[in-house]
Amino acid sequence: MKKQLTLATIALLAGLGNSYAAKFDVEIINLTRGSWFTPFLVSAHPAHTHLFTAGDAASANLQAMAEGGDISGLTNDLDGLGAINVTNPAGGLLAPGTRTTASFNTNYAPANRRLSIVSMILPSNDGFMGLDAIKIPKKPGVYTYDINIYDAGTEANDEVKGSGAPGMAGFPAPGPVAAATGTGGTGVNATVEGFVHIHPGVLGDDDFTGGNSDIVNTGNRWMNPAIRVVVKVHHRRHW
Repeated sequence: MKKQLTLATIALLAGLGNSYAAKFDVEIINLTRGSWFTPFLVSAHPAHTHLFTAGDAASANLQAMAEGGDISGLTNDLDGLGAINVTNPAGGLLAPGTRTTASFNTNYAPANRRLSIVSMILPSNDGFMGLDAIKIPKKPGVYTYDINIYDAGTEANDEVKGSGAPGMAGFPAPGPVAAATGTGGTGVNATVEGFVHIHPGVLGDDDFTGGNSDIVNTGNRWMNPAIRVVVKVHHRRHW
């Protein structure tokens, strides 16, 4: 007796050659000696989606994140695409030398095959770590990425404390950042670049109650790469 395959069965068999990571963890490690990271946005999202592009002008939502640590706008952008987002996995600032983990299960959202992560680095005017739309590995295993700091190009790097509000000079300095930075800086001579680029790093000075900068060059300086991302894929699912 012959059996006929339904269209659904044919489609399933045709897709067995493809697979995607279904369950995976994303560990984020702060490699700096004296810098903090604001709440992270970690997203598994569809292809052809980018939170930023080096060489292009930053969006308003990227500016809000890079200048003040506000990830709500970027999160809303991704929510509208059906992305799976984990926000603020560290429960606040990620301190120097510490780590946090975000866990994902994309079993019911197979289109989300790209991974992006952003967070502002403090102290800085508009510096942020950016992992942009990498392919989520398919095979179970551990995958390590060392990530650079970018400059959003939306605020001059004057290196003095301020509100962190978009379009306003100065960087925010919550709790531990305020305790580790100086005061009374007159401002480093800097201009707005107007496009996203690899951050040249902060200058700082050793004057805690004056000088040009509120950033302390003996404690707050960093070099790229400043963040390590470790993706641990547990298993994949055929579709």
